[in-house]
Amino acid sequence: MLEASNNDELPPIPGKRYFTIGEVSDLCVVKPHVLRYWEQEFPNLKPVKRRGNRRYYQRKDVIMIRQIRSLLYEHGYTIGGARLKLSGEDAKEDVNRSVQIIHQLRVELEEVLDILKH
Repeated sequence: MLEASNNDELPPIPGKRYFTIGEVSDLCVVKPHVLRYWEQEFPNLKPVKRRGNRRYYQRKDVIMIRQIRSLLYEHGYTIGGARLKLSGEDAKEDVNRSVQIIHQLRVELEEVLDILKH
């Protein structure tokens, strides 16, 4: 497993439409056999398959793989826990929490604006 200190330094994702499994492996610092395993475990991860069953990942797939990698390697989630986190139940809670934080920030900024006006 990779050390957490190395996980923040992933290379930028190039502006391409499709990526091979080798390119995704390099971009996400995950071995190809791990990517194939994650395809079985995470139903949202479905690369396009073409000639000879070759995988072609889209940008959204690369971003999802980075999210999975972060959940597993940096945050210590299990495969099942990461699957649940990405499935939407936890995502809905995160969105609600974010909306509340944004609302609170807006209220505080409006108060600061009122102070500055007077």
